[in-house]
Amino acid sequence: MIRTFIIAVLVCAATTGFAQKAVIDKVVSLVGGELVLLSEVEEQYALLKSREQGEMPPDARCYIADQIMSSKLLVNQAKLDSIEVSDAEVESQLDARFEQILQYMNGDVKQFEEYYGQTIPEVKAAFREDLKNQLLAERMRSQIMADITVTPKEVKTFYAQIPVDSLPYFNAEVEIGEIVIKPVVSEAAKKKAQDELIELRRRITQDGEDFAELASKNSDDFGSARIGGDLGWATRGKFVPEFEAAAYKLDAGEISPVFESPFGFHVLQLMERRGNRIKTRHILIRPEMTQADLDLAENRLDSVRMLILNDSIGFSQAMKKYGYEETQSYNNDGRMVNPNTGDTFFEIGDLDPDIYFAVDTMEVGDISAPFAFQDQGGDPYFRIVKLRARTVPHKANLKEDYNKIKNAAIQSKQSEYIAEWVERTINSTYVQVEGEFQTCEILDKWEKEKP
Repeated sequence: MIRTFIIAVLVCAATTGFAQKAVIDKVVSLVGGELVLLSEVEEQYALLKSREQGEMPPDARCYIADQIMSSKLLVNQAKLDSIEVSDAEVESQLDARFEQILQYMNGDVKQFEEYYGQTIPEVKAAFREDLKNQLLAERMRSQIMADITVTPKEVKTFYAQIPVDSLPYFNAEVEIGEIVIKPVVSEAAKKKAQDELIELRRRITQDGEDFAELASKNSDDFGSARIGGDLGWATRGKFVPEFEAAAYKLDAGEISPVFESPFGFHVLQLMERRGNRIKTRHILIRPEMTQADLDLAENRLDSVRMLILNDSIGFSQAMKKYGYEETQSYNNDGRMVNPNTGDTFFEIGDLDPDIYFAVDTMEVGDISAPFAFQDQGGDPYFRIVKLRARTVPHKANLKEDYNKIKNAAIQSKQSEYIAEWVERTINSTYVQVEGEFQTCEILDKWEKEKP
């Protein structure tokens, strides 16, 4: 189960995995300057088989090879067009994916290393080039399809071409607006956290205590604390400005003064520097949020709600005036966006439980009382929600589902366009298919004679 999850996390970001391969590798095809290896096909085949949990079609590997070759064609063209992906972007993506894997393993680095027989940096190194190529392919694909849009006439034509008995059936959906407030810690709590870190810094610089040991015991950055506060190598742009400003002022081995960032108070040590790349470790102390701080934020948001209910201010105006600017909905007139669909409608079952129970008995236009929630980092917030719209179960139609149908029409047009681009680009690219894959009918288009 763990292996399936890990492959899914990483293979979705590239056409190959880093796990040990059960086959002797060989070249399946050459697309420009990019090789397609048998191990890449087998990794994808194993992933699909684990998801399907049944018999795979006999030509499944042929279709997988075709998809990988299309991705390699995008990578090859991206390199020809000098499209770039920065090292910082690759590292950021790697860190996010490996953190997700570690969360699945309950943060147990030892379990990870025992499972793979390699350290995390070694596994990252094995995967880094694959991820960079995948990001290049995504960037090339986005550039190719950047200007693709559909007119209202095209949307209607697309809808009209769908057989009536094939129209999708949509469950009940709701559209929700929100105003979010982030509680603020008291100045007393900030002073306490700052003083605690000042004392830890004194113990390091004056008493000679070990930085890594104190980080592991005291740092509130649990991701780095387990490895002595080590943040690894990074280039400019990875950390928040306050952290970078402190880090780049230091010489190797030097320890910074205590400073504040949006995450709390830090003290950091510059371990090593190579040009624009730095290796740092830090101790983070977050000021403690008290119940009084939470009560103050909740009461403030309730006051905003009463202003709206008394028609002293509109919901959208209140959201802009009082809402937390870092919330995704802040720049969308307060409307929450469904991450699964990209639009502003949610099936009831897709809502977070706290939002579901808030809107379950509401009428359109109603506004909930304030309720608490946490972001992915565990930080507390309060929100009020407004039920903007509610639909009943129905078959897709242009009146109620225009945006969904428009998105489907755009996706269809994009698929056709990228397929045409592949066909055109094959003609100007050296391609060679090897071994048993030469018998795949779907790969015939890759070996047709060039003009």
